[in-house]
Amino acid sequence: MAPPILAQKDKKLFADLLSQYENRQLSKGRKTADQILKKYPEHGETMCMKGLILVHLGQRDEGINLVKEGMRKDLSSHICWHVWALIQKSEHKYEDALKSYIQALKFDKDNFNILRDTAVLQTQTRQFEGLVETRHNLLRLRPYNRHHWVGLAVAYQLNGNLDEAKQVLEHIEGFLRNIGTSNVEFSELLMYHIRILEDMGDFQSAVDMLESHDRAKGGSVLDRMASTEMKARLLAKLKESDADDEKKTAWTERADAAWRWLLSQNADGYEYYKGFLANHGIDLANVTDENREKALEMLRDYSNVQFATAPQRLALHVATGQEFQDLIKPYLTNGLTKGIPSLFADLKPLYKDSVKRQIIEDIVEELRATFATSTGDSVQPTTYLWALYLLAQHHSYLGRHKQALEILDIAIAHTPTLPELYMTRARALKRAGDPHGAARAMNDARLLDGQDRFINTKTGKYLLRAGMVNEADAIFSKFTRGGAPAGADLEEMQAMHYLVEQGDSYRRAGKLNLALKKYYVIQKVFESFREDQYEFHQYSVRKTILNVYTEMLKWEDNVRSHPGFIHAAVATVQIWVALYDDATLGPSLQPPETTGSDVSSKKAINKAKKAARKGQPEADGANSKKGESTRRSVTFALSSLRSRILSAATAIQPEDRGLEPPRPRDDDPEGLKLVLAEDPLERADKYLTGLSELVPQNMDICFAIYDVAIRRKKYLQAVRMLTRARSLDSEHPGLHSRIVHLRNTVSSLPEPIPAPVGPILAQSIASLLPAEVSLELFNSQYLQKHSSSPMAIVAHAKVAQILKAPQDEVDSILFTVLKEPVQLDHEAAFAVLSYLKEMKSPRAEEFRIACNDRFELSTLFRSDEEIAALQKSFTESGESSADGEALETVI
Repeated sequence: MAPPILAQKDKKLFADLLSQYENRQLSKGRKTADQILKKYPEHGETMCMKGLILVHLGQRDEGINLVKEGMRKDLSSHICWHVWALIQKSEHKYEDALKSYIQALKFDKDNFNILRDTAVLQTQTRQFEGLVETRHNLLRLRPYNRHHWVGLAVAYQLNGNLDEAKQVLEHIEGFLRNIGTSNVEFSELLMYHIRILEDMGDFQSAVDMLESHDRAKGGSVLDRMASTEMKARLLAKLKESDADDEKKTAWTERADAAWRWLLSQNADGYEYYKGFLANHGIDLANVTDENREKALEMLRDYSNVQFATAPQRLALHVATGQEFQDLIKPYLTNGLTKGIPSLFADLKPLYKDSVKRQIIEDIVEELRATFATSTGDSVQPTTYLWALYLLAQHHSYLGRHKQALEILDIAIAHTPTLPELYMTRARALKRAGDPHGAARAMNDARLLDGQDRFINTKTGKYLLRAGMVNEADAIFSKFTRGGAPAGADLEEMQAMHYLVEQGDSYRRAGKLNLALKKYYVIQKVFESFREDQYEFHQYSVRKTILNVYTEMLKWEDNVRSHPGFIHAAVATVQIWVALYDDATLGPSLQPPETTGSDVSSKKAINKAKKAARKGQPEADGANSKKGESTRRSVTFALSSLRSRILSAATAIQPEDRGLEPPRPRDDDPEGLKLVLAEDPLERADKYLTGLSELVPQNMDICFAIYDVAIRRKKYLQAVRMLTRARSLDSEHPGLHSRIVHLRNTVSSLPEPIPAPVGPILAQSIASLLPAEVSLELFNSQYLQKHSSSPMAIVAHAKVAQILKAPQDEVDSILFTVLKEPVQLDHEAAFAVLSYLKEMKSPRAEEFRIACNDRFELSTLFRSDEEIAALQKSFTESGESSADGEALETVI
């Protein structure tokens, strides 16, 4: 049935409706729509517009239903499709919204507003080929607006058509040549043009353009630092081309002048020194004996620049032997005398060279002895203190925890008011496997400077690692909004360190439901990053912020490779896999059912609380008629005041609620329903979508995808992940056990997999493990090759379990980690203990006791009662809240 045609008078009324919506006169628009629909109840466009207005007025469900009904009445209207696209876009369904916009363009191909929104959505969804066409249409409609020319150039670049982008930019610059030399947007456009030339490989044209627009010569490029950096980089690329020696010499001289100018502006720019040395054929990452002296000589020229430490520090990287020893001693003495807390972090990259590491230790020990015996004004007492501090960090980093703690005891006795000492003690205890002692030490540091947000944050982080979630929240709440739970505020602030650590804390405690909730919050954080870029697509083109904008798009495409997201993804998958493997795990996390007596006791408690809030017991009502009357009067007055306040608030509240849907109410805040989901593998697979291509070099992602794929019977995907993992680390313990698991799983299928998958799968498995090699032989050979690795022994035990070995045999294999020559540390020992508990081994307690005796500093192997006592002692000491009144909440 064809949609009804409005009379001329009603068409004007509909135009008024559109105008009222654009001006956000929503109440008038609603009345106008009702007026039209009274006469034309089947008019789809009016129904859609009324539905859109209802959504803005807060009647979302009713409005969306009306829009859908209106679309059914008129599927050939661009207005209906446009309205539906706006609603989909507000719900962040960008792909669906784009389809609706494209559908709208079929019926009104020259609608500027629809084209503009389509271009933004095509950028958001990375459909660059369609973006080029849309930008062409926008330019055809508004050819005299330079922003549409810029948008077309960006579209060409994003689609990989650099030649076309260059031509468009040349055309733009042609009609902007008289714009003046102080226009920031034109300067940015020129820099973008030069970047396009660089990406095309036309380095000579890029250099020529830079020099012709040089600010020092009256050109239009205003950012001289950025242009000089680009010039130096381009000249370096020109030198790599097949040019004659005379040209290369000239390019070297010009690049040298550019780098020297940059160093004169910032003598501490490490990248500038790298470029400066590279211009003379010296790769700072791979200095050879032939060019070492030349590099040191070039760095010495800048060592005397006031306040510049970068050339001195880089000289330490380049120098070796006696030269290094001569340079490091004054560097260390200067840092200790000035009391630079970050001195060890500065020197830590040098520790890759064991010779340099030993020289540093010997010199610091020598300085410590010298400072300890010095008297008078020659050496300040703090210099000795910072020497102890540096030495403690040195030993802690090298795993010498006892020595580090002994030195820290001396330092604390010398100056008990320096927070850095307690923070280093916390780090040393953490590395030694004592999260509870580390949390207490970090809290001691916090108590010395309660206003320091960094130390408070570190304390909360350490408390989470010690399993004290409530105490951590109490610390975090000192810097969150008053009246709101710390967790909710930190989630809103997207505090990744908090979300990751709290999720891990819940997982270690066995509260998988709460851990999953936190990990899914992390996923939402990264989804918000994707959504936040939407507003910049149009803004960046309009303001001509193009180089930064295109870099932002690249960052957005790779944002999920962030370590925090990868960690959360792997942990989430491991939890879902555990819930799939053990169907009783989800129900076991549910709270016990409340009995009738519990309900009645809760009601009695609530009744007593209400009576207490009223200020008198219930039995006292007969003797307090006057008080009751007074209370009623006060209540009535407060109620009237509240009504007036609400009326005033309602009067000034805008009627437009926007198109954004309200934040959904979480009906499962503790994740109890989540862990009962019937599709754990599908949920895990959804979290991992796209990560195999985004981070192909990550072993944990390979293993996570395998664990899901093998259970979903996606055998080709599983073997592909193991093949990739093998290319990364062929001897990884996790890979060994999974190869056996894959072959054992496939060989145990009741029927062989048919072609074409079956032969390909068999060939792929054979490339990982030849068919003629038995699983038992493969397992024993692996153990012989890695007999001193505790995690290899764990992998060997897992394979034995897969091959149905008796429990006693698996336990015996795991207990060999306690013998020589196995290099067992507390982390590997804890992994073994966790595996024994997972298997419900009767010898788990025996192993715990053995590890508790072996690792004296660690509290990981204490009994549950001892750990509970440690946590209780921290809470009862009152240290975690001792300064609560003195510390102001910072918002």
